[in-house]
Parts: sequence; structure tokens; C-alpha cells
Amino acid sequence: MAKPKKKYYTVWKGHRTGVFETWDDCKSQITNFEGAQYKSFPTFELAKTALKGNYKDYIGKSKKFSSALSETRLKLIGQPNYNSIAVDAASSGNPGIMEYRGVDTQSKKELFRKGPYQHGTNNVGEFLALVHGLAFLKQNNSDRILYTDSRTAMSWVKKKQCNTKLQRTAANTALFTLVDRAVLWLTNNTYTTTIVKWETKAWGEIPADFGRK
Repeated sequence: MAKPKKKYYTVWKGHRTGVFETWDDCKSQITNFEGAQYKSFPTFELAKTALKGNYKDYIGKSKKFSSALSETRLKLIGQPNYNSIAVDAASSGNPGIMEYRGVDTQSKKELFRKGPYQHGTNNVGEFLALVHGLAFLKQNNSDRILYTDSRTAMSWVKKKQCNTKLQRTAANTALFTLVDRAVLWLTNNTYTTTIVKWETKAWGEIPADFGRK
């Protein structure tokens, strides 16, 4: 079995900032730190350079996408609708430290961001991001559509329930408080927003992606 590739972790905001050589060291800096900012890099040099820069210049930066779809298939799918916002979540571990955000699809300007939360999962984050997006668009009386790359989150929103198998613990009390609020919002509100699956194979990573893969 091949050894996992070495990663270096830049922490812009945390109990301590800097470049850390292990996930455990990075995790200790961001656990229970509200608004923590961090990202992994393949080399120490890249991580050190990033530390001198701005966190927002690095999140969402992913490898160049090369579509495996035929030109005919791409034409059938078409281009993204830029009168929209896109949401996504990231979880370091499953369960692990989770956060989510929503951005303008075209400019990638961040519209909202929540977390990090302890002992969460990516599916829970995707669900929360989608409900937050719906509430955001309704509050702003917006006709924009809402993109997500999670069919699971779309299903949970449609059913108005978070069907996670994640157990409630003392560590994720804040997270489940938010989940309960999201379910309550879906139960008590109507919306006209169209939720659309982001076509990753055709368009690359969703614009709200945290770029930590």
C-alpha cells in the first residue's frame, strides 16, 4: 500500500498561527477557535508562502479541471446559470471539523460562512449550507437559483429533515442546535427558489468549494 502524501497545514487564524507538519498539530490550533482559517498544501514552501498571504486568496483554489465528458454531452448540459449562488461544505474527518459557505457563482464573492463546528460531517454541512442559502435568498427577495453538488442534501431538504446517522454528543451540541433550527425553518417557511445540482463533471468543482481535497 502506497504511503499517503505528506501535507503541510497553514493556519492563518487559530490558537497559534503558522505552518504545521501534521493534521493533529493543525487540529489542536483550530479546535474550539471560532472563525479558524486553515488549509493544507503539498509542500512546506507553498504553505509558508500562503501564510504570508490572505486566506481568502487560497480557499476555493483547486486543480485545473479537465472534463471527461464528450463535447456533445457538454453541449447538452450547457453552461451554469450565473444568476445564482452556490453552496458547499468541508469536513476534515468524518466526523470531524466542519464548516460551510455560500458564494456568488460568477464572482465567487463569499456571501455567508459558518463554522468551524466540532464533530460534524460533510453531509450535515451540505444540508445546513442549502437551508442557509434558501433563507438568505428569501430574506433578500432574490430570484436567483441555488446550486449544490450534494444530492443527499437536496433529498434531505425536500423531506424537510436531516437524516444523518451522526450521534449527538457534548462536542457537537452547537452543530445540532443549528440543524434543529434548519429543520424548523423548512417546516415553517415556503420558498420559490429553484435548487439545482451542480454538474461537477462538466463545470469542475462548485465555486463554493473550499479547495481542501
